[in-house]
Amino acid sequence: MPYIPNTDADREEMLRAIGVTSFEELLKMIPEEIRLRDGIKIPSRLSEFEVIKELKNLESMNTPTSKVISFLGGGSYDHYVPSAIGAITSRSEFYTAYTPYQAEVSQGTLQAIYEYQTMVCELTGMDISNASMYDGGSALGEAALLAVGHTGRDEIIIAGKIHPHYMQIIRTYCEGQDIIINEVLSSRGSVLPEKLKTVVTEKTAAVIVQQPNFYGCLEDVDEIGTIAHEAGGLYIVSVDPISLGLLAPPGSYGADIVVGEGQVFGNAQNFGGPYLGIFAAKDFLLRKIPGRISGITVDADGQRGFVLTVQTREQHIRRDKATSNICTNQALVMLAATVYLSLLGKKGIQEVADQCLQKAHYLSDAITAIAGFRLKFNRPFFKEFVVETPVPPLQIINQLTNKGILSGIDVKEIDGKENGLLIAVTEKRTKSEMDRYVSELAKFV
Repeated sequence: MPYIPNTDADREEMLRAIGVTSFEELLKMIPEEIRLRDGIKIPSRLSEFEVIKELKNLESMNTPTSKVISFLGGGSYDHYVPSAIGAITSRSEFYTAYTPYQAEVSQGTLQAIYEYQTMVCELTGMDISNASMYDGGSALGEAALLAVGHTGRDEIIIAGKIHPHYMQIIRTYCEGQDIIINEVLSSRGSVLPEKLKTVVTEKTAAVIVQQPNFYGCLEDVDEIGTIAHEAGGLYIVSVDPISLGLLAPPGSYGADIVVGEGQVFGNAQNFGGPYLGIFAAKDFLLRKIPGRISGITVDADGQRGFVLTVQTREQHIRRDKATSNICTNQALVMLAATVYLSLLGKKGIQEVADQCLQKAHYLSDAITAIAGFRLKFNRPFFKEFVVETPVPPLQIINQLTNKGILSGIDVKEIDGKENGLLIAVTEKRTKSEMDRYVSELAKFV
């Protein structure tokens, strides 16, 4: 039985044993602004009927993207989700399945993982892929730790603007491990390779770049990769997976690790989760990647079978040999991505990417034709771009929300260092929706 301190003396003795004088000392790393100081106001108990009624009332307060015109992006996108995905993922054998420890009763789940891994490798140009990361941000944090462990170096270089939330996750993952994190930014919207070259040294474990970056701009990924490898570091690329329908796969320009947010593959936005972290790498990192890998084999009777071939978390192997403590398998979200990729195929992914590109540029041209609106960065972009506005972006956002248009993200609300309206355009946006958006923006001049 675990030891449970029952008296004040017991609690004081336990605190002394771990080297603190009060329980409050254990919480000092938690920011003051997020601590709960008041009691939790739990409502009185309700019957099943009353609970359902209350939940429906709460649900009616939300506005789904199906009822508005959404130009929101910044890591979560309003892409079309084919109805077949829900029909397949809601089947009980998938919906209730958990981590496939026992291969003999998990062949369907293991095969789905295997097919997902295969498609991710084809899409990214990498050798191996896992299927067990929480989201794009945590995948990037794990990649940073892998690079430090693999190279024995203690510095991570961020090339250009990655998502500020991803930046927070990386810093959290590296907290307390004496890992140095340096950002190399540029006022042009993407990093200058010549500036990056002066910062990357023999102490650099990895160079991380987001393609497209947080502002939607495309980075000079070939040059960045060359700089990382010349210094002996790893090259980590965080991608928008949809963009790979048009853009070169990271494997073609030397990426050692590729991560990304898999929400775009057949998963709804869902208030920010659950999402799917894509993690792919070159085969020399096989024994060091987090998560697990499903492999294909042949049994004693010559029948094809699927098994977990690599499991590097601490519950499966000796703790000192484990590379990560990531536990939950995002199998259901991964399955949705697998169904999505299977339904669309190579040409379908290319078509979705092309529609995003063409529509984003159509909208960009229309908006910048309005007096007072202009692109913040003169760089190539895929489906997102930042616009400087004649009035504060938050004013536009608030007024257009009341008219059923989610006009984008106020960059300052997330970044704090830049101003502008970050606009995302997916294949779902129609010409009439974009034209209406433009006409509403013109009223702010």
